[in-house]
Amino acid sequence: MTAETKEKLVLPGELLGTAEEFVPGRGTYEHNGQVFAALLGHPSYDNQARSVTVRALHDIPHLSEGETVYARVDEIKSAMLVCTVLRSTETERAVPGFPEGTVHISKAKESYVENLNREFAVGDLIKARVLQGYPTVKLTTQSADLGVVSARCSECHGPMTSTGKDLLCSRCGHRESRKISSDYGRSSTASDSGASAASG
Repeated sequence: MTAETKEKLVLPGELLGTAEEFVPGRGTYEHNGQVFAALLGHPSYDNQARSVTVRALHDIPHLSEGETVYARVDEIKSAMLVCTVLRSTETERAVPGFPEGTVHISKAKESYVENLNREFAVGDLIKARVLQGYPTVKLTTQSADLGVVSARCSECHGPMTSTGKDLLCSRCGHRESRKISSDYGRSSTASDSGASAASG
């Protein structure tokens, strides 16, 4: 009983064992010392970890650790970015529900960041790597290929082009600082389509 019991299907509320036997994992819950299924699916018992989980029969795909995604910056706080995750860069599939993800200031760049507003702006489209996909989405933009892939000028909202060190507005000539991805501009079409889907 160390593998998923695919031939067995459990219903929500079905008894899986006692809390003395198993720690309740994902898809389960504990009540009065007993562990029950929280959803329709296949139970999996891990005797080594003494845990039980249930994988949903029609499971919604979750983001995986190490996966790269496009996200839109919605809010900049003192210690983190709050983003809407739009789509995977690898499979080009939209992320179900467009979940919220965060980038902690310590994960924004490999070097020290004093102020996130100097590295990102609300509305920027970024390429990020998933550090944690469940229960909350945590992202990083530290490496060279990660960071802003599409941005608009804060003065005239014109498209910005990368100079390698900063961004230059092709309309008004205004310059702005960003944590620029080495893929800047190349991924903007793909990420813009994800932004359209999220706003729609």
